[in-house]
Amino acid sequence: MLNITTENLADYLKQLCLSSFAKNYLKIAEQCNLDKKDNVEFLRTLVSLEIDRRYHKRIEYLLNKAKLPRTKTLQSFEHKRIEGLSWLRVKQLATGEFMDRCENILVFGNPGTGKTHLSLALAQEWCLQGRRVHYTTAAQLLQNLLKAKLELKLNAFIKKLDYFAMLIIDDISYVSCSKEEAEILFNLLSSRYEMRSVMITSNLPFDSWDQIFKDKMTTAAAIDRLVHHSHILELNAESYRVSAAKASKESNKKLTTGDRIIKKTN
Repeated sequence: MLNITTENLADYLKQLCLSSFAKNYLKIAEQCNLDKKDNVEFLRTLVSLEIDRRYHKRIEYLLNKAKLPRTKTLQSFEHKRIEGLSWLRVKQLATGEFMDRCENILVFGNPGTGKTHLSLALAQEWCLQGRRVHYTTAAQLLQNLLKAKLELKLNAFIKKLDYFAMLIIDDISYVSCSKEEAEILFNLLSSRYEMRSVMITSNLPFDSWDQIFKDKMTTAAAIDRLVHHSHILELNAESYRVSAAKASKESNKKLTTGDRIIKKTN
């Protein structure tokens, strides 16, 4: 039997990956003694600290693996400006429960309507729930797929993406695939069909996706796999950046008019 003493207890706790125990057990023991709390309460407090530490460490790990380029939240998403968008539905999707059924999310809308903001905000929510998520632009994803194919590692790369319950492909409408690119992108989408979830954002409606895949048969097959078991969100609104520019121009106009009135009065 090990000779565990007060002096080496912290070392053994660290070996057991109980970092919070090692860091806090003396302080908690003293406090419990002062408050006349029993050993069960002492242990409960330490376990609570350890669980909290592990939770935050896992969330940090998941956010790092998600590769989110910016921090966006649902709270900062101005959903009221988007006519027809069910915020209740978005909040239901934020629970991530649909991933258990390997369902997809497809987000359509004009540039500047918040597609990327919404995808990043949902990704953060899913990470906070302990779900494995990965974000990438369509252009970056195609580069990685082509590189993997060139190195004869395409299957390994696609399998690596299987680790993530949700793969977010942003701005798919900004890529124009060659025949080779269309094939490997289709292979990726097919591999995730009814196995993992995909979230795709696009400026183009489905009837214009032949601009992406070029080949009508491949386009139809890709859409068929994505739409089956999917949630479609349409962000029908004016560009947020255009709206902000108009508001700024109107504000400046009012300030200028106000200055003229004041000068005229004086």
